[in-house]
Amino acid sequence: MKKTVVQISPSILSADFGCIAQAIQDIQDAGADMVHLDVMDGQFVPNISFGPKMVADVRARTRLPLDVHLMIVEPKRYIAEFAKAGADIITIHFEACQNVADTLQAIRDCGKKAGVVIKPSTDVHALKNVLDLCDMVLLMSVEPGFSGQKFLPQTMDRLVALKQMIGSRDILIEVDGGINLENASELQKRGANILVVGNTFFGSTQKAQTVACLKG
Repeated sequence: MKKTVVQISPSILSADFGCIAQAIQDIQDAGADMVHLDVMDGQFVPNISFGPKMVADVRARTRLPLDVHLMIVEPKRYIAEFAKAGADIITIHFEACQNVADTLQAIRDCGKKAGVVIKPSTDVHALKNVLDLCDMVLLMSVEPGFSGQKFLPQTMDRLVALKQMIGSRDILIEVDGGINLENASELQKRGANILVVGNTFFGSTQKAQTVACLKG
């Protein structure tokens, strides 16, 4: 299998929140392609992270695309706020919306790229009726809500199935959870376009080298 060209999106959930400015600088200096921001509401997932103000503060410190992953119930209520805060890509969970298509359209109406996310337990074929509203699909390779989890091996087959279902559509595939130097290459071979990394990036003492190795 031929590798795709892959982008790296470090998740600031794994950063020291007391040093966010330095974390953003590290992401830029290392040659990463975007910044991943995990928004958690304590309802859709047990954890609570941050809201639009963090997105706005990060936006003020970088021109890199902001990849905002909403792990919140009925995210349509907050789309306009995150768009105004500076998100470039907004992804919403298939499982968290009463009407996924309407929510994706709301993102597009704000002039932002729209994406849908699925948990490891959700069949990729559940997305077939909303793909035409998507610029990106985010495939979770761990259960959403906490950083530091181990990569679920069944993600590889799910990625292949998703790639086949997307076909010739111009839709990026992002994978998030437990990604490291050992599995990044195989994910690329199976069609991943964007890899979200947390501890693999922020735990590295040679971040530029880590990004280069992840890109292969």
